[in-house]
Amino acid sequence: MMKDLRLGNSVRRVAMIGNFPPRLCGIATFTADVRAALLAGFPDMAVDVYAMDEPAFGYVYPPDVVCTISQDELFDYRQAARRINDSGADVVLVQHEYGIFGGPAGAMLLRLLDRVTAPIVVTLHTVLETPDSEQHAVIEALAATASRLIVMADKGRQILGRVHGIPPEQIAVVPHGVPDRPRIAADTIKPRFGFEGRKILLTFGLLSPNKGIETMIRAMPAIAAADPDVLYVVLGATHPHLVAHEGEAYRERLIALAAELGVGGNVRFVDGFLAQDLLLEYLSACDIYVTPYLNEAQITSGTLSYAVGLGRPVVSTPYWHAAELLADGVGALVPFGSSDGLAGAIIALLADPERLEGMSQRAWQIGRGMTWARAADSYVAIFREAVARQPVRLIAPGKIADAIVPPSLEGIERMTDRTGMLQHSIYGIPDRDHGYCVDDNARALILMHMLDEPLARRADELARVYASFVQHAWNGKEGRFRNFMGFDRNWLEQAGSEDSFGRSLWSIGVTTARARRTDLRQWGLHLFNQVAAHTQALRSPRAWAFGMLGAAAVLEVHPGHALATSLLTELAARLRGLLAATRRPDWIWFEAVLGYDNARLPEALIVAGKRLGDADALADGLATLDWLDRVQTNQNGDFRAVGTDSFGRPFSQPAPYDQQPLEAWATLDAALTALEATGDPRWVEVGRRAYGWYLGANDLGLPIASIADGDCYDGLMADRPNFNRGAESVLSFQLACCSMQRLAKRATHCIAGNPVDVLAS
Repeated sequence: MMKDLRLGNSVRRVAMIGNFPPRLCGIATFTADVRAALLAGFPDMAVDVYAMDEPAFGYVYPPDVVCTISQDELFDYRQAARRINDSGADVVLVQHEYGIFGGPAGAMLLRLLDRVTAPIVVTLHTVLETPDSEQHAVIEALAATASRLIVMADKGRQILGRVHGIPPEQIAVVPHGVPDRPRIAADTIKPRFGFEGRKILLTFGLLSPNKGIETMIRAMPAIAAADPDVLYVVLGATHPHLVAHEGEAYRERLIALAAELGVGGNVRFVDGFLAQDLLLEYLSACDIYVTPYLNEAQITSGTLSYAVGLGRPVVSTPYWHAAELLADGVGALVPFGSSDGLAGAIIALLADPERLEGMSQRAWQIGRGMTWARAADSYVAIFREAVARQPVRLIAPGKIADAIVPPSLEGIERMTDRTGMLQHSIYGIPDRDHGYCVDDNARALILMHMLDEPLARRADELARVYASFVQHAWNGKEGRFRNFMGFDRNWLEQAGSEDSFGRSLWSIGVTTARARRTDLRQWGLHLFNQVAAHTQALRSPRAWAFGMLGAAAVLEVHPGHALATSLLTELAARLRGLLAATRRPDWIWFEAVLGYDNARLPEALIVAGKRLGDADALADGLATLDWLDRVQTNQNGDFRAVGTDSFGRPFSQPAPYDQQPLEAWATLDAALTALEATGDPRWVEVGRRAYGWYLGANDLGLPIASIADGDCYDGLMADRPNFNRGAESVLSFQLACCSMQRLAKRATHCIAGNPVDVLAS
């Protein structure tokens, strides 16, 4: 049944991410106001607040906040995504400002948004005409993730289209909301604050040097000379970050400047972050509202919107929001940093009551189209559209054409230079900032030995590059492999992770067994003999599994190799010990949690059982692989890789996102190993389903591999692929292509008396 687009059936719950009171900032106020407007207009809707937090300030949040996200804690972002998914939220609404999220240009937010399953709407509080590279990348990632982007002025829509190429239909303009209050004559409110008989100029907001308050104070001598009773009220607390850095020194400098200019009696500072009702009374009491900001690159100003909504005449510098909102005689614009301009405009308005009244009327009329009720209606219309347009499968599950894609070196060559294989890419462009790692070069070395003609000759040339990297990574003094190398070829550590050690040993063993060139096989065995003994010190189960696969490969060509035999025997016993300690009736696994490269653990036990003639090890490997296969199969019978959100969840069913290409390759290899060990045709289907994940037989029905150029996207998110194409992903797909070819060739040979067509659907 199609969803009814009435609110009751389409948008019952909204997850709102942003700052929230008691945090003192404009975005916190805006988030609270949007929430209040949604609840007032749509009382059947639940709006859960996920508050961005600065732990150092010790905010105590109200019950409206269901979850806090510490700005720089990546774990919190993942936990929040999990909580949003568990809540059944229909829409996620983000209040975006670069500085409130962790990472470069607030990029940590993307780790949360990539994991949520509901459609995403993002309100952009800052839109930059000349963003730096990190800001540019974040906005484009938000555009790729979000159903709609909301800006509060048409200038924002223009910039997003011109600078980022975002289509206009993806951008909605919803003006900053304002309270729906009657227009009140300022003189009726002034007695409340002791302003009787005075002309009131007002600026409101957190006090900081970018607001242009100095410029306005320097205008006051001329204004006071024309009207001695004028009073400039600077309303608002000092910005908390400024207070943390220098206390109230900035406010004191402003007070001293007013005194120095002889206008101390014409300037009054009201310190505090006011409740909204009191703020609105201050605004209603002013004759002219002033925003003397110093920079044009401000796409929205809540205080300006509030002043216009209450019908206050405005004098402002022409920052983007002011230039747009104050057009057609609603306010007066003066040049940036011009005290003379401010003084001239204010003096002229105070001397012309008729013009001042006309401005007030026009401002109030415009404000009727900006009320919070209007804003809430616009937001809900956007929510409904986002829900109606939720991502759908491009192809029905189970309908992917069975195929085996021939291996290709194109994507590998893209990521490789004379040093080795680079780690990451931005879309399809190698990212040199993150350099190299031995993990990827070890995988690349394994791949080179899997490739046949017509790629064999080039593969052998590249194998030397990757082998050289692995060799250089070995730090004999530490008995460990270094992992990360900068683009400048300087190692960033002396000892890498245990898993990088295991993968390196695996690649050495495979080189020993399967390299076409004699010198590479000799090198592999030479380095294996140096490295293998250090494996005993490892404590990571995956490092054990990788080391076991390397040892088993050596034993293929050197059956009597004592060190390889000892290593395989010892590590198999360790894995079986973990399984015995953790196993439950419903949890047949080595650990209390699922992680990455999961299938390598049962694969290693199956290999060990077969190589050592250990029936118990073989049985444990098959049992754990069988259990993992059931866990990794979705309701449509497609392969579903264990999502990275599953990490750290003891004895829990895996979360579906984000799914990594590494898992499909590992599962395919394990299925191939199980097929070779048992001849059971069931493993052909397991391997085929894992491989189909790359081609679109997955939760979204979206291809992960780019078959034309041998590339592979970095993962499957809740609504799309991760469009970056880093080394791990490309290698996983190419290695899976090689393994799928082997699976097809071995199926009929391994299943005696029961031939299986691996390509049959």
